[in-house]
Amino acid sequence: MLAYVTIGITDIHRAVKFYEPLVEELGGNRMMGSEEENSIAWVGPDFAPGIGILQPFDGKPASVGNGTMVALQAKNPEQVKTLYDLALANGGTCEGEPGPRGGGAFHAAYFRDPDGNKLNAFCMTM
Repeated sequence: MLAYVTIGITDIHRAVKFYEPLVEELGGNRMMGSEEENSIAWVGPDFAPGIGILQPFDGKPASVGNGTMVALQAKNPEQVKTLYDLALANGGTCEGEPGPRGGGAFHAAYFRDPDGNKLNAFCMTM
C-alpha cells in the first residue's frame, strides 16, 4: 500500500507554486511543513495517500530518479487536462499531451516539475 511519496526539490517557493495548484485541484490539503522548513506535505481527500516536497535531508542536491514517476489519479479526462494545464502554467514541461493510451481505457498526460521530476495525471475510462 502506498501512503505517500516525497519528491526532492531545489527551490521550495518554485516547487510550492508548481505543486499547490495540482493538490488543490485534486481536493488535497496541506498537512504539515512550511516554506521556512523547506518541506511541505499534502494529504489527499479523506486522508488518501499524499505527496511531499523537500530539500534532501542529507544536504546533497536533489536529483531526478531515472525511471521514477509519480502518478496523480484524476476523476476524468477533463481533470487530466486541467492538471496538465496547471503543471505547464506553473513551470512544468510537457512529457506527453493528454490523451488515451494503451487501447484507450487509460487516459493520461505526462509532465515534469521545475526540478525535472516526472509526474503524470491519469484516469481509467472503462
